[in-house]
Amino acid sequence: MHPELESLLVLQDRDVAVAQCDARLAALAPEALVLDERLAVAERALEQARAGIQAASGRRDELEGKIANYRTMQDQRRQKLEWVRGAKEASTLMAELDLARSVLAKEEAEFMRSGDAVGDAERKAAEAERALELVREAQAAEREALVGRRDAIVGERERAVQARDAAAQAVSEGVLARYERIRRGKAPLALFALHGGSCGNCFTAVPTQRRALISRGATIEACEACGVLLYSKE
Repeated sequence: MHPELESLLVLQDRDVAVAQCDARLAALAPEALVLDERLAVAERALEQARAGIQAASGRRDELEGKIANYRTMQDQRRQKLEWVRGAKEASTLMAELDLARSVLAKEEAEFMRSGDAVGDAERKAAEAERALELVREAQAAEREALVGRRDAIVGERERAVQARDAAAQAVSEGVLARYERIRRGKAPLALFALHGGSCGNCFTAVPTQRRALISRGATIEACEACGVLLYSKE
């Protein structure tokens, strides 16, 4: 085997190790996403419950203001009634007072219901807050384990990259550039062993003369079809 092919095979093994670490890190992402989505659902529920409190409180405050305004108007009508002398005007004011009392009674009843609505909203918010706490508590161990696994893989990847960089230094600049160019292509690897008389990647037949050169390690040959570098295991 050509001496530089041996160095390239070592380099390729190091690249495979780095890629495997990357794949394992990527495989953790869906697990983290599931946890994040569950947490987000609980957080949205709490936000909606708190918005419900704000809406119910706003409605209660609005009714309280209206009731205060109605009562002020009623007081003004009563005071005016004391000074009225005409029967017709007095009758009109009495009718207004009766109507206003009816409206005020309805608004006060609605105000009482709005207080109940605020209580219900606060209870739902408390339940949502507790549910969120339970989700966080339930996820704590899972997240800790996930971080531990990620940190272990990251450490392993760092060591694999260091080994990869050391292996790359054993390859000449020109051959390394050729190797890197092939790695950026469509083939899963840059180097493939001969499969019988064919390329181990695309299975295109390799001419006899070139197979002989590859077997003797006399030169670094590439597949004419897919471009990967070929070597012989024999």
